Amino acid sequence: MATIADLQPDFATLPEMAADVFTAPLARPAHVGEDWLEPAQTAYTADDHAVWDDLFARQLEVLPGRACSAFMGGLEKLDLGRGGIPEFGKLTEELGALTGWSVVPVPMLIPDHVFFWHLANRRFPAGNFIRTRATFDYIEEPDVFHDVFGHVPMLTDPTYADYMQEYGRAGWKAMRYNRLKALGALYWYTVEFGLIEEAHGDVRAYGAGILSGPTEARFAVEAESPNRIMLNVDRVMRTDYVISDLQPTYFVIESFADLYRQTVERDFDRLYRSLPAGFTYANSAVIDVDNVLHRGTQEYHLRGGRGSGAVPV
Repeated sequence: MATIADLQPDFATLPEMAADVFTAPLARPAHVGEDWLEPAQTAYTADDHAVWDDLFARQLEVLPGRACSAFMGGLEKLDLGRGGIPEFGKLTEELGALTGWSVVPVPMLIPDHVFFWHLANRRFPAGNFIRTRATFDYIEEPDVFHDVFGHVPMLTDPTYADYMQEYGRAGWKAMRYNRLKALGALYWYTVEFGLIEEAHGDVRAYGAGILSGPTEARFAVEAESPNRIMLNVDRVMRTDYVISDLQPTYFVIESFADLYRQTVERDFDRLYRSLPAGFTYANSAVIDVDNVLHRGTQEYHLRGGRGSGAVPV
Protein backbone atom coordinates (compact mmCIF):
# COMPACT_ATOMS: atom_id res chain seq x y z
CA MET A 1 0.00 0.00 0.00
CA ALA A 2 1.27 3.47 -0.84
CA THR A 3 2.12 5.91 1.94
CA ILE A 4 0.87 9.47 2.32
CA ALA A 5 4.15 10.67 0.86
CA ASP A 6 3.61 8.58 -2.31
CA LEU A 7 0.12 9.73 -3.25
CA GLN A 8 -1.07 8.79 -6.69
CA PRO A 9 -2.46 11.73 -8.68
CA ASP A 10 -5.67 9.83 -9.47
CA PHE A 11 -6.32 8.98 -5.78
CA ALA A 12 -7.06 5.40 -6.82
CA THR A 13 -5.20 3.76 -3.95
CA LEU A 14 -5.92 4.13 -0.24
CA PRO A 15 -2.70 5.41 1.36
CA GLU A 16 -1.09 3.94 4.45
CA MET A 17 -0.67 6.22 7.44
CA ALA A 18 2.95 6.95 8.33
CA ALA A 19 3.96 6.89 12.00
CA ASP A 20 4.81 10.59 11.98
CA VAL A 21 1.31 11.67 10.89
CA PHE A 22 -0.71 12.69 13.94
CA THR A 23 -4.38 11.75 13.81
CA ALA A 24 -7.02 10.38 16.15
CA PRO A 25 -6.58 6.61 16.74
CA LEU A 26 -9.75 4.70 15.89
CA ALA A 27 -10.26 0.98 16.38
CA ARG A 28 -11.54 -0.58 13.15
CA PRO A 29 -14.46 -3.00 13.68
CA ALA A 30 -13.56 -6.54 12.68
CA HIS A 31 -16.30 -6.79 10.05
CA VAL A 32 -15.06 -3.93 7.84
CA GLY A 33 -11.96 -3.74 5.66
CA GLU A 34 -9.28 -1.08 5.26
CA ASP A 35 -11.81 1.14 3.44
CA TRP A 36 -14.12 1.00 6.49
CA LEU A 37 -17.16 0.34 4.29
CA GLU A 38 -20.01 -1.75 5.65
CA PRO A 39 -20.86 -4.87 3.59
CA ALA A 40 -24.44 -3.57 3.33
CA GLN A 41 -26.70 -0.86 4.64
CA THR A 42 -28.44 -1.65 7.93
CA ALA A 43 -31.84 -3.35 7.83
CA TYR A 44 -33.66 -0.65 9.76
CA THR A 45 -36.65 -1.31 11.99
CA ALA A 46 -40.05 0.34 11.68
CA ASP A 47 -39.11 2.47 14.70
CA ASP A 48 -35.90 3.58 12.96
CA HIS A 49 -37.85 4.68 9.90
CA ALA A 50 -40.35 6.50 12.13
CA VAL A 51 -37.50 8.42 13.80
CA TRP A 52 -36.27 9.52 10.35
CA ASP A 53 -39.77 10.62 9.32
CA ASP A 54 -40.27 12.62 12.52
CA LEU A 55 -36.86 14.28 12.23
CA PHE A 56 -37.55 15.08 8.58
CA ALA A 57 -40.94 16.62 9.38
CA ARG A 58 -39.46 18.73 12.19
CA GLN A 59 -36.75 20.15 9.96
CA LEU A 60 -39.16 20.93 7.14
CA GLU A 61 -41.08 23.16 9.55
CA VAL A 62 -37.91 25.15 10.31
CA LEU A 63 -35.80 25.29 7.15
CA PRO A 64 -37.86 27.18 4.54
CA GLY A 65 -36.42 30.69 4.40
CA ARG A 66 -33.41 29.63 6.50
CA ALA A 67 -31.83 26.91 4.33
CA CYS A 68 -30.12 27.87 1.08
CA SER A 69 -31.83 27.32 -2.26
CA ALA A 70 -29.35 24.61 -3.31
CA PHE A 71 -30.25 22.53 -0.26
CA MET A 72 -34.00 22.89 -0.66
CA GLY A 73 -33.64 22.06 -4.35
CA GLY A 74 -31.54 19.01 -3.48
CA LEU A 75 -34.23 17.70 -1.14
CA GLU A 76 -36.70 17.83 -4.03
CA LYS A 77 -34.34 16.32 -6.61
CA LEU A 78 -33.62 13.34 -4.36
CA ASP A 79 -37.14 13.15 -2.91
CA LEU A 80 -35.76 12.53 0.57
CA GLY A 81 -39.22 12.93 2.05
CA ARG A 82 -40.62 9.89 0.28
CA GLY A 83 -40.84 8.11 3.64
CA GLY A 84 -38.33 6.25 5.80
CA ILE A 85 -34.55 6.16 5.72
CA PRO A 86 -33.39 6.34 2.10
CA GLU A 87 -31.87 3.27 0.52
CA PHE A 88 -28.27 4.11 -0.35
CA GLY A 89 -28.28 2.21 -3.64
CA LYS A 90 -31.26 4.17 -4.95
CA LEU A 91 -29.81 7.41 -3.57
CA THR A 92 -26.50 6.73 -5.30
CA GLU A 93 -28.28 6.07 -8.59
CA GLU A 94 -30.10 9.40 -8.42
CA LEU A 95 -27.16 11.42 -7.07
CA GLY A 96 -24.75 9.81 -9.51
CA ALA A 97 -26.86 10.94 -12.44
CA LEU A 98 -26.70 14.53 -11.16
CA THR A 99 -23.08 15.01 -10.04
CA GLY A 100 -21.35 11.63 -10.09
CA TRP A 101 -21.37 11.14 -6.32
CA SER A 102 -22.35 8.03 -4.37
CA VAL A 103 -23.36 7.42 -0.75
CA VAL A 104 -21.61 4.57 1.08
CA PRO A 105 -22.36 3.12 4.54
CA VAL A 106 -19.77 3.24 7.34
CA PRO A 107 -20.18 1.99 10.92
CA MET A 108 -19.02 5.11 12.76
CA LEU A 109 -16.65 8.05 12.45
CA ILE A 110 -13.84 6.83 10.23
CA PRO A 111 -10.11 7.73 10.13
CA ASP A 112 -9.21 10.98 8.44
CA HIS A 113 -7.16 9.45 5.65
CA VAL A 114 -9.98 7.05 4.74
CA PHE A 115 -12.56 9.83 4.84
CA PHE A 116 -10.43 12.02 2.56
CA TRP A 117 -9.87 9.12 0.18
CA HIS A 118 -13.62 8.51 -0.21
CA LEU A 119 -14.31 12.20 -0.80
CA ALA A 120 -11.50 12.40 -3.36
CA ASN A 121 -13.31 9.61 -5.23
CA ARG A 122 -16.74 11.30 -4.93
CA ARG A 123 -18.03 8.88 -2.31
CA PHE A 124 -19.78 10.31 0.74
CA PRO A 125 -19.46 8.07 3.85
CA ALA A 126 -22.72 8.03 5.82
CA GLY A 127 -23.28 6.58 9.27
CA ASN A 128 -25.09 3.25 9.07
CA PHE A 129 -27.21 3.88 12.18
CA ILE A 130 -29.87 6.31 13.35
CA ARG A 131 -30.34 8.00 16.69
CA THR A 132 -32.89 6.76 19.23
CA ARG A 133 -35.83 8.61 20.73
CA ALA A 134 -33.63 9.26 23.78
CA THR A 135 -31.08 11.09 21.59
CA PHE A 136 -33.67 12.59 19.23
CA ASP A 137 -32.72 16.22 19.90
CA TYR A 138 -28.94 15.87 20.00
CA ILE A 139 -26.44 13.18 19.06
CA GLU A 140 -22.69 13.77 19.18
CA GLU A 141 -21.63 11.19 16.60
CA PRO A 142 -23.16 11.84 13.16
CA ASP A 143 -25.89 9.37 12.25
CA VAL A 144 -27.67 8.61 8.99
CA PHE A 145 -30.03 11.55 9.44
CA HIS A 146 -27.25 14.08 9.89
CA ASP A 147 -25.20 12.58 7.06
CA VAL A 148 -27.92 11.97 4.48
CA PHE A 149 -30.41 14.72 5.27
CA GLY A 150 -27.79 17.30 6.21
CA HIS A 151 -25.03 16.63 3.67
CA VAL A 152 -26.33 14.75 0.65
CA PRO A 153 -28.80 17.31 -0.79
CA MET A 154 -25.92 19.77 -1.15
CA LEU A 155 -24.09 17.24 -3.33
CA THR A 156 -26.71 17.80 -6.04
CA ASP A 157 -25.14 21.23 -6.66
CA PRO A 158 -22.31 20.71 -9.20
CA THR A 159 -19.97 23.41 -7.84
CA TYR A 160 -20.41 22.37 -4.22
CA ALA A 161 -19.96 18.72 -5.23
CA ASP A 162 -16.63 19.65 -6.85
CA TYR A 163 -15.60 21.54 -3.70
CA MET A 164 -16.19 18.43 -1.60
CA GLN A 165 -14.02 16.33 -3.90
CA GLU A 166 -11.25 18.93 -3.78
CA TYR A 167 -11.50 18.99 0.01
CA GLY A 168 -10.82 15.26 0.05
CA ARG A 169 -7.79 15.72 -2.15
CA ALA A 170 -6.55 18.56 0.07
CA GLY A 171 -6.83 16.33 3.13
CA TRP A 172 -3.90 14.17 2.19
CA LYS A 173 -1.71 17.26 1.75
CA ALA A 174 -2.73 18.46 5.23
CA MET A 175 -1.60 15.13 6.66
CA ARG A 176 1.84 15.53 5.11
CA TYR A 177 2.25 18.75 7.11
CA ASN A 178 0.39 17.52 10.23
CA ARG A 179 -2.15 20.30 9.86
CA LEU A 180 -5.36 18.28 10.12
CA LYS A 181 -6.73 20.59 12.82
CA ALA A 182 -6.43 23.55 10.47
CA LEU A 183 -8.13 21.72 7.61
CA GLY A 184 -10.73 20.46 10.07
CA ALA A 185 -11.57 24.07 10.96
CA LEU A 186 -12.22 24.77 7.28
CA TYR A 187 -14.57 21.76 7.08
CA TRP A 188 -16.28 22.82 10.29
CA TYR A 189 -16.93 26.40 9.19
CA THR A 190 -18.00 25.52 5.64
CA VAL A 191 -19.35 21.97 5.20
CA GLU A 192 -20.80 21.69 8.71
CA PHE A 193 -21.66 25.26 9.73
CA GLY A 194 -21.39 27.40 6.62
CA LEU A 195 -23.70 30.26 5.66
CA ILE A 196 -24.25 31.84 2.24
CA GLU A 197 -25.52 35.32 1.37
CA GLU A 198 -27.98 34.55 -1.42
CA ALA A 199 -28.96 38.19 -1.80
CA HIS A 200 -28.01 41.36 0.04
CA GLY A 201 -29.02 40.84 3.65
CA ASP A 202 -30.43 37.36 2.95
CA VAL A 203 -28.12 34.94 4.78
CA ARG A 204 -29.01 31.26 4.73
CA ALA A 205 -27.49 27.97 5.84
CA TYR A 206 -25.75 25.36 3.72
CA GLY A 207 -23.79 23.56 6.48
CA ALA A 208 -25.11 20.15 7.53
CA GLY A 209 -24.66 20.81 11.24
CA ILE A 210 -27.08 23.71 10.94
CA LEU A 211 -29.51 22.06 8.52
CA SER A 212 -29.98 18.90 10.58
CA GLY A 213 -30.92 20.65 13.85
CA PRO A 214 -33.86 22.98 14.55
CA THR A 215 -32.20 25.17 17.19
CA GLU A 216 -29.05 25.91 15.20
CA ALA A 217 -31.04 26.55 12.03
CA ARG A 218 -32.71 29.49 13.76
CA PHE A 219 -29.70 30.59 15.80
CA ALA A 220 -27.21 30.66 12.92
CA VAL A 221 -29.20 32.95 10.65
CA GLU A 222 -31.35 35.00 13.04
CA ALA A 223 -29.89 35.24 16.57
CA GLU A 224 -28.09 38.32 17.88
CA SER A 225 -25.45 36.31 19.78
CA PRO A 226 -23.17 34.92 17.02
CA ASN A 227 -20.81 36.77 14.72
CA ARG A 228 -21.41 36.41 10.97
CA ILE A 229 -18.22 37.11 9.05
CA MET A 230 -17.42 36.74 5.36
CA LEU A 231 -15.22 33.72 4.69
CA ASN A 232 -11.47 34.17 4.54
CA VAL A 233 -9.84 30.74 4.22
CA ASP A 234 -6.53 31.69 5.84
CA ARG A 235 -8.31 33.25 8.81
CA VAL A 236 -10.74 30.34 9.23
CA MET A 237 -7.95 27.76 9.30
CA ARG A 238 -6.45 29.62 12.26
CA THR A 239 -9.75 29.70 14.19
CA ASP A 240 -10.83 27.37 17.00
CA TYR A 241 -14.34 25.90 16.95
CA VAL A 242 -16.98 24.48 19.29
CA ILE A 243 -17.93 20.81 18.92
CA SER A 244 -20.70 20.34 21.50
CA ASP A 245 -22.61 23.64 21.42
CA LEU A 246 -23.91 26.34 19.11
CA GLN A 247 -21.22 28.29 17.28
CA PRO A 248 -20.08 31.72 18.53
CA THR A 249 -19.12 32.61 14.94
CA TYR A 250 -20.35 31.63 11.48
CA PHE A 251 -18.55 32.34 8.22
CA VAL A 252 -20.48 33.44 5.16
CA ILE A 253 -19.69 32.84 1.48
CA GLU A 254 -20.84 34.88 -1.51
CA SER A 255 -21.47 31.80 -3.64
CA PHE A 256 -20.32 28.22 -4.04
CA ALA A 257 -18.14 29.37 -6.92
CA ASP A 258 -16.45 31.77 -4.47
CA LEU A 259 -15.97 28.94 -1.95
CA TYR A 260 -14.41 26.76 -4.64
CA ARG A 261 -12.14 29.57 -5.82
CA GLN A 262 -10.94 30.47 -2.32
CA THR A 263 -9.93 26.89 -1.60
CA VAL A 264 -8.90 25.25 -4.86
CA GLU A 265 -6.85 28.24 -6.02
CA ARG A 266 -5.09 28.64 -2.65
CA ASP A 267 -1.48 27.43 -2.41
CA PHE A 268 -1.98 25.13 0.57
CA ASP A 269 1.65 24.00 0.67
CA ARG A 270 2.68 27.56 1.38
CA LEU A 271 -0.18 28.07 3.85
CA TYR A 272 0.61 24.90 5.83
CA ARG A 273 4.25 25.90 6.15
CA SER A 274 3.15 29.18 7.76
CA LEU A 275 0.48 27.80 10.11
CA PRO A 276 1.25 27.17 13.78
CA ALA A 277 0.44 23.78 15.29
CA GLY A 278 -2.44 25.26 17.30
CA PHE A 279 -5.15 27.82 16.61
CA THR A 280 -4.42 31.56 16.63
CA TYR A 281 -7.94 32.95 17.12
CA ALA A 282 -10.68 32.17 19.62
CA ASN A 283 -14.00 31.03 18.19
CA SER A 284 -15.66 34.29 19.27
CA ALA A 285 -12.94 36.63 17.99
CA VAL A 286 -13.46 39.47 15.54
CA ILE A 287 -10.15 40.65 14.07
CA ASP A 288 -9.09 43.64 12.01
CA VAL A 289 -9.11 41.85 8.65
CA ASP A 290 -12.68 40.59 9.05
CA ASN A 291 -15.49 41.66 6.76
CA VAL A 292 -18.21 41.56 9.40
CA LEU A 293 -21.87 41.23 8.43
CA HIS A 294 -23.05 41.03 12.04
CA ARG A 295 -21.00 41.47 15.19
CA GLY A 296 -22.67 39.28 17.76
CA THR A 297 -23.42 40.09 21.38
CA GLN A 298 -22.13 36.61 22.43
CA GLU A 299 -24.89 36.66 25.07
CA TYR A 300 -25.66 32.95 24.70
CA HIS A 301 -22.08 31.87 25.40
CA LEU A 302 -21.44 34.54 28.03
CA ARG A 303 -24.40 33.10 29.95
CA GLY A 304 -22.80 29.66 29.84
CA GLY A 305 -24.18 28.09 26.67
CA ARG A 306 -25.91 24.71 26.52
CA GLY A 307 -24.60 23.49 29.86
CA SER A 308 -26.18 26.39 31.74
CA GLY A 309 -29.53 26.21 30.02
CA ALA A 310 -28.98 29.62 28.40
CA VAL A 311 -31.55 30.66 25.83
CA PRO A 312 -30.03 30.73 22.30
CA VAL A 313 -30.78 34.36 21.43
